[in-house]
Amino acid sequence: MDQILKPGQQVRASTRGNCVVEKFLGGGGQGEVYQAQLNGKPVALKWYYPASATPEQQKALETLVRMGVPSDRFLWPTELASSASAPGFGYVMPLRERRFRSIVDLMKRRIEPSFRALATAGLELSHSYLQLHTKGLCYRDISFGNAFFDPNSGEILICDNDNVAVDNQSRSAVYGTPRFMAPEIVRGEAVPSTQTDLFSLAVLLFYMFVMHHPLEGKKELAIKCLDLPAMKKLYGTEPLFIFDPDDNANAPDPHYQRNALAFWNVYPRFLRDVFTKAFTDGIKDPQHGRVRESNWRAVMVRLRDSIVYCTHCNAENFHDASEAIESDRCWSCRRELRLPPRVRIGRNFVMLNHDTLLFAHHIDEEKKYDFTQPVAAVTKHPSDPSTWGLKNLSIQTWSATNQRGEVKDVSPGRSVTLALGTRINFGHAEGEIWS
Repeated sequence: MDQILKPGQQVRASTRGNCVVEKFLGGGGQGEVYQAQLNGKPVALKWYYPASATPEQQKALETLVRMGVPSDRFLWPTELASSASAPGFGYVMPLRERRFRSIVDLMKRRIEPSFRALATAGLELSHSYLQLHTKGLCYRDISFGNAFFDPNSGEILICDNDNVAVDNQSRSAVYGTPRFMAPEIVRGEAVPSTQTDLFSLAVLLFYMFVMHHPLEGKKELAIKCLDLPAMKKLYGTEPLFIFDPDDNANAPDPHYQRNALAFWNVYPRFLRDVFTKAFTDGIKDPQHGRVRESNWRAVMVRLRDSIVYCTHCNAENFHDASEAIESDRCWSCRRELRLPPRVRIGRNFVMLNHDTLLFAHHIDEEKKYDFTQPVAAVTKHPSDPSTWGLKNLSIQTWSATNQRGEVKDVSPGRSVTLALGTRINFGHAEGEIWS
């Protein structure tokens, strides 16, 4: 198919001069995306098909450019573009780096990220949508196709932001993606809003962690033809969580829906409880029962901090330090887990694995969700590999008190031994080493 724009063609960016088209990247329902150069820097350029290049869309883009990007995780429209030689208009946005992969790749098992990377992606998604909603905007189409993540680090990018709108003020034709839309939208009782975004976010997170849709259990298997009436019933008029604790009529089939059963039992109870709330209370009471972005954010940090490695097969497991569990067994090899030390800071526990890092988030209440720079790292003693310590990577001097009451300073670059009962004063918080 012929593309709208050609390599070498120039279009006019609204404030920064000419944008030179380099190559075609892909097309969608509304337009085409190209790699381009703007003032010597690589950018992405989206150009609308004539049917989508409406005055309403142009006005919406102008609003988004004027409001500015919620965070650097959004590939946000930075300015409009026009051309005398091509119909319609487009907009300029940052270019996605190659290391970011589609969540579709995760669903198709083309990539196998760690649980740590998944928890980080969940944290960044919930944090990013919180920043968007705080600006009075709703995304309207949270789904597989609009989010990318680095499978190694868990960093995320959110694309297709040209359909973002001021909450409860848009009557656009964009209502969402099938299977991700809130039940009240499926029933035709509501339009996209922050509240419906919360349901779509919960579906996306459930897919990422459980590799299955939260409403597709035995009832879906009983449907012979998944046509529009059937989809309306399954996702709109009679939605039922596959792990609903009070109704097992839509439980996963143990033969055909094994993914859901296998992954669900890997995770700690606190994560399963939040998913249960999202798809029980969140369905029955959309206004008050939905899980907020801030709740997801806290749960994802807790999940990441609860990771432990099996010493037999090296699989990642989760240990909920707040639960009284006589023994944990590895989900992969079924052998008993040998837990590493952990540090309790306030009411929170962090498992101290060989690769654990602490951040300002962990030790300073005024810097919650600040993960920009590590302030501490678990390290091995240089001359005694059986001894592990916590190295001070901050610019503050800590003080450490052992079980005998002996106090010593831990200056930047130095370490404190991970010994049971040792208390560490980080300056803004105190931690205690548990075994």
